Amino acid sequence: MSDQTASEAQTASGTLRNEETLTMVSAINQTLMAEMHRDERVMVFGEDVALSGGVFRATEGLLDEFGHERVVDMPLAEAAILGAAAGLAAGGMIPVPEIQFLGFSYQAMHQLAGQIARFRYRTQGRFSMGITIRVPFGGGVRTPELHSDSLEGQLANIAGLKIVTPATAADAKGLLTEAIRDPDPVVFLEPLRGYRGIKGPVPIGEHRVPFGKARWASPGDDVTIIAWSYQVEVAVRVSRQFAEQGISVGVLDLRSLVPLDIASIVAAVERTGRVVIVEEAVPTGGFAAEIMATINEHAFYSLEAPPIRVSGFDTPYPVGMFEDTYVPDVRRIEAAVNKLINAAP
Repeated sequence: MSDQTASEAQTASGTLRNEETLTMVSAINQTLMAEMHRDERVMVFGEDVALSGGVFRATEGLLDEFGHERVVDMPLAEAAILGAAAGLAAGGMIPVPEIQFLGFSYQAMHQLAGQIARFRYRTQGRFSMGITIRVPFGGGVRTPELHSDSLEGQLANIAGLKIVTPATAADAKGLLTEAIRDPDPVVFLEPLRGYRGIKGPVPIGEHRVPFGKARWASPGDDVTIIAWSYQVEVAVRVSRQFAEQGISVGVLDLRSLVPLDIASIVAAVERTGRVVIVEEAVPTGGFAAEIMATINEHAFYSLEAPPIRVSGFDTPYPVGMFEDTYVPDVRRIEAAVNKLINAAP
């Protein structure tokens, strides 16, 4: 449903379901509102989420609707935010904490990795951690230090966490709904550039998107670009430019990194034989490297040329005036696609 563009979409039963056009941040806000109405155990808390409605207004209106007991401003202490989430989840609540920017999660890593991710395992299933940690991340908006870092590769290395990366407004709703209803901890990564830079049709009413099911953002037969979050948007622009030249470039949106849709990755490699993987993180130990390893293990003999990564660089995230040279853009992705097209099989 998430890649439909008509004003109405047809469900599996054949009935019509209305859609509305929303920005990603509005889709997130509406989803939080709906899930809090659906289940009184859902709580939202974090820095500036209540009185201010969040620094990006993702939680605007929640305080007026649900009051201070369910929408809580927390101190500037990420460890306290996630520690409180762990205790609330163990007590039967459904916490939806916000870490204001992904780079700030370093301050809470002992709670995230040492407690939340392994609590079900530690208690032999007695306690689940039904926590959805909402976190903005990614470049392109001229933020200060530690605001734009892409740490999804580090998070994916923590066993017990699910890592979700919506790239459309519809998926922001469907995947966030799925995350809040999941009994295990989910890190829900929201692209800073996508909050108001991504806009599209969103189903009205119940809408869930399962984890581990990638989608073709753009079909293609010559080269596949694998991406997630806002880089899907950039990759689709590249695909359109190559289409004008008669070259078919597909874009596979992973949607979630953990669980990973290995079957769709393999199918994409078998379809085109040429793959570009795009991420904003540093290349060393980044999630693109995990995808390359997955391709080597499951689809090596379908490759027509070695996969190419387009990523950030092995440096700290730069100050705003330099970030355009750091974050993957249309030009860099185009160059990678051209290199693959010209590579001999």
